[in-house]
Formats: sequence, C-alpha cells, structure tokens
Amino acid sequence: MEKTNPLLSDMLALVQVLVVDDSRTLRRILIRELNKLGINKTLEAANGREALDVVQSTPIDLMLLDMEMPELDGLEVLKAMSNMNERPPFPVIVVSGADQIEKTIACIELGAEDYLPKPFDPVLLKARIFSSLEKKRLQDLETQQRQQLEAEKQRLEVAQMKTEQLLLNILPRSIAERLKRGEKNIAGHYPESTVLFSDIVGFTKMSAEISAADLVNLLNDLFTRFDKRAESLGLEKIKTIGDAYMAVGGLPIPRADHAEICADMALGMFEDLHAFNQQRGKALDLRIGLNSGPVVAGVIGYTKFSYDLWGNTVNTASRMESRAEPMQINISAATRAHLGDGFEVEPRGIMEVKGKGAMEMFYVHGAPDLPLHIPEVRTMPDETGVASIFLDPKGE
Repeated sequence: MEKTNPLLSDMLALVQVLVVDDSRTLRRILIRELNKLGINKTLEAANGREALDVVQSTPIDLMLLDMEMPELDGLEVLKAMSNMNERPPFPVIVVSGADQIEKTIACIELGAEDYLPKPFDPVLLKARIFSSLEKKRLQDLETQQRQQLEAEKQRLEVAQMKTEQLLLNILPRSIAERLKRGEKNIAGHYPESTVLFSDIVGFTKMSAEISAADLVNLLNDLFTRFDKRAESLGLEKIKTIGDAYMAVGGLPIPRADHAEICADMALGMFEDLHAFNQQRGKALDLRIGLNSGPVVAGVIGYTKFSYDLWGNTVNTASRMESRAEPMQINISAATRAHLGDGFEVEPRGIMEVKGKGAMEMFYVHGAPDLPLHIPEVRTMPDETGVASIFLDPKGE
C-alpha cells in the first residue's frame, strides 16, 4: 500500500466501496487496487439488480459501476437510483469502454460523479477515487453545516415565538407590537372604558389556614378560569394583586360595549367560581365592582414590563368592589348609564364611598341561581360618628 498521510489513511479506512461488474476477474482487480489505496471495506455485485439490493440495505460511500452488464446495465442502475433520490446519495464512477461515450455522457447527466475508461490505469483510478471522495466529504460537510444552520434557525424561531408569547402574556397584542417596533413611552388616554375589580371574601383568613403551595395552586386554578373568560370576551386582564383580579374593557382597542362585556365578565366569574367551588370542595365568595370613565393606560418598567391603568375611574372601580356584598356586582352610575336592557339592575341608592363622598350605586343581576353566603350584619360608626348597620364587605 502506498504511503499516505495519517488523516487520509483514517478516512480511507472508514470508506465502504461497492464494486459492480459482471466480470469476477475485473471485480477482483478493482478490489485489489482499492486495497492498495487503503480501502479495505468493499462489497461486490455481479449485476445491476444485486447492486440496487445492496444500495437499499447497506450504507455506501462510493460505487464503481460497470457500464455493460446483463439484466440491468450501469445506465439503468443510475436511472433506478434517480427514481429513489434526486441524485445518487453517494459518488458513482462509471467504468466504460471507449465505444460507450454516449452512455457515459447519459450517466453523467443522471448524476454519476466521474468515469474511468477501460482498460483502467491504476494512477487514474486513484485520482478519480480521491477526487470523488473529497467532493463527497465537502458535500457532506456542507450538508451537515446546512442542517446545523437550519436547526439553529428553527431553535431561534421557537425561542422567538416563546418570547413573543411571553410578551403577549404580559401586554396586549397591539401594545406588544408597538414595543417590538422600538417605540418608547407607550401610553394613551382612553375616554371611554370600564374597569372591573374582584376580590375573594375571607381570603386573609383562608390564606392563614392552608400551605403556601396549596394557596398558590388554588389561586392559579381560579384565576386561570377568569383569564380564559376574559380572553373569550375580548377583555384585557391588567393584573392580579393577591386575591384581587383587575380587568378592563374598551382598551387598548376602543369598543362601544365596554360596560356590557365587563358585566358579562362579572356574571361569568360567578359561574367560574361556582364550578371551582364544586370541583375543589370550597365555599368561596367574590365581590365585584365596575366603574366606567376615562383612564390613562401605558407600559412601565425597563426589564420587567407592566401594562397598567391610572386615573379616578380606576380608583372608583376599586371602591365599588369594596362596597359590594359577597356574590354581588356593584356598579357606579357611570357604568349603569352604559348598560343596555339585557341586564337586571337593582338601585342601591346613595352610599358613602371612602375618599369619594356620596355616590349612587346599583347591583347587576342575571347570574345563575348560585348559593349565596349571607354576610355578617355588624354596626360601625361612619365618618360622621353615627352608628350604621351595614353588611361587612370583607365578611371578616
């Protein structure tokens, strides 16, 4: 065997060559020459059909293919492989006589890498084999790099999708798109909106009686139900604070029915709570408050974004929730003015609201016939010092 450099020797030791020729003598001569080059992994096929069987069952790195053979000649073998693949999956060197030039050209057109004229010259055989194997090595390397690039591209696309989904979990889609475009100081004034606040009655007492893990699991289950309902109604969830849930209708995309969908949301939250209580064996109650009016909305934060609301409308909505009885939806006169005829509204009269003074309030009905927990009746002096009978909003 001729001396070759160690790297080439290692490569040749791994190469498997299929020698296809109907002449056993020529197969032996070719295999002997291959052994001299350091290629010891060889397979034989006496005709085209045997060659195709080997190709379909065994990994091949190079094929030496005789042109003239019984059953299937070299040209038909290449045609068959072309039907299986766009091109032969490995280099093919056609061994042909001088009178077979047209068939040789046809083989090259079908994907053969090179040809070797008969009688073959060992030096030319070596050159053809080394050239074909080097081309295959470079093609395999290119394919590997292309696959790596494609895999990296897919990984980046998946990562980008996850990042965008995470952003959409935090921000409204229209706001997220503006942020992605590089906008800064994203804020807007919305003259018409309805803000919803809800609160779990007796949460403080309950949180002291169960483990932290159970508490988080419980809240996650309930708030996930609320999230799905808000999404189905086109409401924008703003945030949760402890056991409080805050959402808004009418922004960032304005809509005329903002009060109605918030009322629908509130009624639906009672349905979700009822199902939750049945499945969890709980007896939780909610208070819900709605108020309508102008708000300012925008994105705050540098590394942790938050989409939030500000304004008197927000504060008043929170006060509506705190003045609601358990399992009731308390709304302001502003929200009442926006509701259509599809809701049963019960006037509550004028009531004092901390920091707001006297305000007219209403209850919205229409929830399913759910079991209500009667709040404790207590007396407490109001801001004027006069004792008043009232329903403890906290149930505590």
